[in-house]
Amino acid sequence: MSRREVHSHEPAVQRVVTSGTFSLDGGVWEVSNNVWIVGDDVEVLVIDAAHDADAIAAAVGDRRVVAVVCTHAHDDHVNQAPALADRYGAPIVLHPAEAPLWEMTWQERTPDRAMADGDVLRAGGVELRALHTPGHSPGSTCLYAPELGTLFSGDTLFFGGPGATGRSFSSFDTIIESVRDRLLTLPPEVEVRTGHGEATWIGAEAPHLLDWVARGH
Repeated sequence: MSRREVHSHEPAVQRVVTSGTFSLDGGVWEVSNNVWIVGDDVEVLVIDAAHDADAIAAAVGDRRVVAVVCTHAHDDHVNQAPALADRYGAPIVLHPAEAPLWEMTWQERTPDRAMADGDVLRAGGVELRALHTPGHSPGSTCLYAPELGTLFSGDTLFFGGPGATGRSFSSFDTIIESVRDRLLTLPPEVEVRTGHGEATWIGAEAPHLLDWVARGH
């Protein structure tokens, strides 16, 4: 079951919530994912195409998809990326360090474009700046839209702390460094739109950094 939410306070950003599973290291978990659609009435970027291609396409409508952007390659964030890319003739964009995780889901399909730190993706007058934030996975990348005051954090930062690091290809020390050096240096009023669950703000998460370090893995 999927639902569409349009943020009336910021019409350039839509959220589609989809449900499915996440699989890694022999485990399978039920999850709900945030799929973000960013742009205007003409063209958009789709961030993290998860679980339900039809629900995502219904939200996109007849707009042009400039790219299907993956914040990282865990299967619950990329399992509909090829379907959306093929439907709209759009490239799949992913950091190359995610290749081992991508290949767990898609052995015969490779991303179309490598995303590097500092790259800028554009659609509908919105610019998303790629911030490489490894830790949850080697190529995890957040997308910062300064003019929207918004960060799309994937699974790097959530309400209450950083993403999980207890599985293959993850590192607690690395994600703490990424959050501290790349994300908490952003303005405190920046809204963090996450890969799962509700939004938070940079300023709300900054005071908890020492607690995260003390809690460890």
